[in-house]
Amino acid sequence: MTKPPRPPRSRPLLRDEAIAVQSGRIRKRDPAQPKLPFDPMPDRVEPALALLTEKPPVTGDWRWEIKWDGYRLHVHIEGDRVKVLTRNGFDWTSRFPAIAEAARVLAPASMILDGEAVVLDEQGRSDFSLLQRSLGASGRKIGNRASPALFYAFDLLYLDGHDIRHLECRARRHLLEEALRGHDGAILISEEADADPAELLAHACHMGLEGIVGKRQDRAYRSGRTGEWIKIKCVKSEAFMVVGYEPSTVLRAGFGSLLLAAYRDNDLVYVGGVGTGFKERDAMQLRKKMDKLPWKQKQPPVPYSGKRNVVWLQPTLIVEIEFRAWTTDEKLRHPSYKGLREFQDNAAVYRLDSQG
Repeated sequence: MTKPPRPPRSRPLLRDEAIAVQSGRIRKRDPAQPKLPFDPMPDRVEPALALLTEKPPVTGDWRWEIKWDGYRLHVHIEGDRVKVLTRNGFDWTSRFPAIAEAARVLAPASMILDGEAVVLDEQGRSDFSLLQRSLGASGRKIGNRASPALFYAFDLLYLDGHDIRHLECRARRHLLEEALRGHDGAILISEEADADPAELLAHACHMGLEGIVGKRQDRAYRSGRTGEWIKIKCVKSEAFMVVGYEPSTVLRAGFGSLLLAAYRDNDLVYVGGVGTGFKERDAMQLRKKMDKLPWKQKQPPVPYSGKRNVVWLQPTLIVEIEFRAWTTDEKLRHPSYKGLREFQDNAAVYRLDSQG
């Protein structure tokens, strides 16, 4: 004998189709229930920085990217408002109009993108000197020149009302890729590579790139140089303070080399001179900057025991220097001039106590 059909567990929504659908009475919210508020967008986020290392780590879950040779920026998008901020929090929106316009296309989403502004050479490599020329290499004075730089985004810190810095790197990366999917223009994704870092570094160096960056995938976003982001360079490149120059009666720019300094704790320390890498246009512009400094003096602003004929300068101008290594007495080996950095990027001046 067959069993009779089981009655439905729930009653039909309406027994009479003619009866209007009505919702239940609205109750007051239980104050004991958790709240889900929006996080206010931070005015500024201190960036996570990569620690310079000689070799890739042998343990840990790491992913790798190409190291870009440009300016570190955070792009804040909040409704129709867009701000492009330097690592020190200065507003350079007007100096990167292409990046700002590409960011407006992403609205009404709200987000903070972390990445690097670059100008590419004919081979598609980021070139710091080209970026500086596009900005006018204004040094201490902020110029009005607008750069056509691209922005390679490699992290996402805030998304649609929520601060996501506490998420693991891999989760933030997934959200970044989703946020920028199908987007074209001046904001691009910095591609990741799940590859052997030694092989990737060799390939990057062969292509003439600056190096590679590795990030721990299981870590939150933490400001500063924590070691959870690392960089391995093909050729070392850092920012140093100009503290003087050697005059020259042969060269049109009137100087033969620059004397450089780095920080140790809060003091500047002499780290050698650089006399190569100057194109005539760059050298002439740099000399004009040095001539406009408030004062020159006979006494060096750093401890110095050399015998060079030096015009000492107020420590103000910051330059990017490429070099091969450090000598045993902490001087630059085979340095070469790359470009003049912005005064507002003063935090980038190299620190001797950061060698790692």
